[in-house]
Amino acid sequence: MTSLKASFDPRSNSIGFLRWLMAFMVIFSHAGPLAGFYGGHDLGTQWSTEQSLGGVAVAGFFFLSGFLITKSKMGRSSTPRYFWRRIMRIFPAWFLVLIVTAYVLAPIAWMRENGTMDGFWNAAIESPLTYFSNNMWLPLMQHNIAEMGTSLPFYTIHGGFEWNGSAWTLAFEFGCYILVAILGIIGALSNRLIGGIIATGIILLAMMQWLGMGNIASLTPAFGDYRVLLLYAPFAFGILFALFGEKIPIDNRLAIACVLIAGWTYAKGGWLVVGQYAFCYLLIWFAIKVQFLKNWDKHGDFSYGIYIIAWPLMQFGAYFGLQNAGWLVYHLVIVAGCHIYAYLSWHLIERPALQLKDWTPKWLQSLLARTQKPRHAALDWLDPARASAKAARSADAGAVAAMPLLADGVTTTPPAVGGPDLAITRPRDGGA
Repeated sequence: MTSLKASFDPRSNSIGFLRWLMAFMVIFSHAGPLAGFYGGHDLGTQWSTEQSLGGVAVAGFFFLSGFLITKSKMGRSSTPRYFWRRIMRIFPAWFLVLIVTAYVLAPIAWMRENGTMDGFWNAAIESPLTYFSNNMWLPLMQHNIAEMGTSLPFYTIHGGFEWNGSAWTLAFEFGCYILVAILGIIGALSNRLIGGIIATGIILLAMMQWLGMGNIASLTPAFGDYRVLLLYAPFAFGILFALFGEKIPIDNRLAIACVLIAGWTYAKGGWLVVGQYAFCYLLIWFAIKVQFLKNWDKHGDFSYGIYIIAWPLMQFGAYFGLQNAGWLVYHLVIVAGCHIYAYLSWHLIERPALQLKDWTPKWLQSLLARTQKPRHAALDWLDPARASAKAARSADAGAVAAMPLLADGVTTTPPAVGGPDLAITRPRDGGA
């Protein structure tokens, strides 16, 4: 039996496939309310009273994100660099989808519905000209454009309209990034006990919320929104997997037990309290064990692009009656459209943005050079473990320099401090 820490290779795993699969779980789930399939309800709610298949997928996204992002922050990048990389992963593609929605999809849909562009650009309520600015910082402040969509299935079934109803999770995702940064600043990632207590506390609070134990909202106004703990809990579970990987076994028998637990709780109850965590274990087990899918994303990480464009494309298709073509045609067209968009988004926007993840403007390079000593002193004071690790590296480097030369002029080199696991603390940057 091997541990997660020993068996997980950030460069050789099936996480890319899992994120792609879960993006489409969200699509199939939303085809209920957006196209009128499955009785007009999210797929999965026919069997579970707690969560749709889309909600299951979102929990999986947050778990994998918690694991990968924490592993990344435990590397050697500074907190500003960490945030810059997260910004480059989230915002460029988000800006693009806002522009495409407001200035491509919505005008065509308006023309289709009204036969003229009159009243669109000068709409007094929910103007297309404010859709980007109102939503660019991730929280959705403007849900519709020009009061559209009153003839679509989503409006007739649920009495409302959203141009991008899946995107509400992005603000919570970035909030989780902030949580990881705070844990890093206070030393809770190097002192695993503190980080573990905080992550476990989040999970326990979420369990209490679903079990109706106490008034969780009285602890902080943030918990008044049930979605905070709904999404932070699987993310915190991912943090635990990153912190204590050497204590988590990757075992086939445990995976089988988790299949049974996840399936039973999804159908019978207890999914949000227990089942979703069994599902999360299955994800990491699958990512490690199913190696033939490790190159799934070799042409690009399309999962984020798929996730943020699927809902707008499904709403757009509804204006043209795509749902009337039947379940199979509907899904084939949406899947194809999402892939085309995600391919272009990755190669034209997301990948170029990620190539800037290590970029630093010259003026900032100069400023950092001048303030290096006081900054490092402050960081060492905030995080004593960081100072200890730096001292150990310096001592090791000094030992190497002091070792005698061999006959051929090569120094003998001792093993790297910390062992081979240091090589895997910086996984590939991935999606939300």
